[in-house]
Amino acid sequence: MNIALILQMAADTDPQRIGLVCDKRHWSYGELLQAARGAAENIAESGCGHIALLDESSEAAPIALFGAALAGIPYVPLNYRLADADLAALLARIAPACVIGDVERARRLAPDGGHSFHSREAFVAAAEASSATASGEEREGEGIAAQIFTSGTTAAPKAALLRHSNLLGYILGTVEFASAAEDDCQLVCVPPYHIAGISALLSSFYSLRKIALLPAFDPDDWLQLVAAERVTNAFVVPTMLARIIERIDAGAPADLSSLRAIAYGGGRMPPELIERALDLFPETDFTNAYGLTETSSTIALLGPQEHRIAHTSNDPAVRARLGSVGRPLPTIELEIRDEDGKPLPAGESGEVYVRGEQVSGEYRGKSALDAEGWFPTRDAGWLDDEGYLFLAGRADDVIVRGGENISPGEIEEVLMTHPAIAEAVAVGVPSAEWGEAVAIAIVIRPGHETPDNAALRSLIKDRLRSSRVPEHIAVLDAMPYNEMGKLLRREVRAHFDRRS
Repeated sequence: MNIALILQMAADTDPQRIGLVCDKRHWSYGELLQAARGAAENIAESGCGHIALLDESSEAAPIALFGAALAGIPYVPLNYRLADADLAALLARIAPACVIGDVERARRLAPDGGHSFHSREAFVAAAEASSATASGEEREGEGIAAQIFTSGTTAAPKAALLRHSNLLGYILGTVEFASAAEDDCQLVCVPPYHIAGISALLSSFYSLRKIALLPAFDPDDWLQLVAAERVTNAFVVPTMLARIIERIDAGAPADLSSLRAIAYGGGRMPPELIERALDLFPETDFTNAYGLTETSSTIALLGPQEHRIAHTSNDPAVRARLGSVGRPLPTIELEIRDEDGKPLPAGESGEVYVRGEQVSGEYRGKSALDAEGWFPTRDAGWLDDEGYLFLAGRADDVIVRGGENISPGEIEEVLMTHPAIAEAVAVGVPSAEWGEAVAIAIVIRPGHETPDNAALRSLIKDRLRSSRVPEHIAVLDAMPYNEMGKLLRREVRAHFDRRS
């Protein structure tokens, strides 16, 4: 099967129903399907091996996604925020490609790659022009729907491959067809090169929920779009939610009466932020969605009722679940394993492994799946007695001091109990004596004094073992995050490297 089936089913069911709103233009499902068919004809005739989007969110994203699917070639959304050298390297890896979006930059960075270049407007116009004579033929290709370069928070970006079967496995297993009401509207503001942007298109179109696209996130624009389109559902990352709440607290106009559900993910949600959101939006359902590019999006959920129960509970174990990512989807198998690959019982920390139809675990040129189809996520975590998953950072982030494995999360949790600390990160830095030493970086809450280093070391020593006491301490103005709210630990480490 092909993901184009999703758009075809929506158009066959209700061709006049509005599926997308972007820059005040309304696209029906019928119009989107015709444009995708026109794009497929143009893509097939171009002879390119990939269709790449180097642009913010717009109608070009779904037209290119479904057009590439019908043409039988991979859709490759590129991170337009990358530095020139990094973006040039990615363009070289997908040559020859049909590149849509920032034509001037793409031409400058890849003049000899054999690419063809099209502005957003030219691509959409050409797709519409070709739609009248497009055959609608579905070309088989290699079965790869999308090639997404990972964010590279710990290493160089990898080319993750998502096959049509993976993406359809996720959608068909989690979304009910045509389940959205006529007035349902999903606000999408995540960038198109993130798996959340792709899964939002697929899940909304399959449920027949209208999408309101916000090309680039701005809290005031977000609030205005919610009011203008009577948005009912939205997905945000933690940093977005924090900025939205800041603007509301500052008195920005905010008619959120239509907003029934907010899903979040993409990075760690500070407990105080989600508790503030639950208080501020008492009638809104909150869902924490945990997933990876390699798993075609969500693999675990903390649902609305679980949020409210945890928020109001006096049981510490239940209340702690606000810091979890919930329980695995029914279509997903999940295990916590030790360094030897052996499953661990509840309460013990290890690496998160997952298996399921939606799990790709495939990169260009190799697969990361083991012989039984399990994918090592490289996320560290543990399960409680009720099966709730708690994440403890990346497995690669473990600090190895004198042969002892130290989880950064346990140090960070202790530091966050200090009233003056807004954020805390622990990393390993080179040590001639121990191999690695513990280093911590903190951000101070406004209006608080910076605690002295001795007090911080005592705090950790009193709560944890002496091996967790940091040798290096830095106070930062802000932690480095990418646009999806993921902490860039490599940049924290680089800060200490520059100091040495």
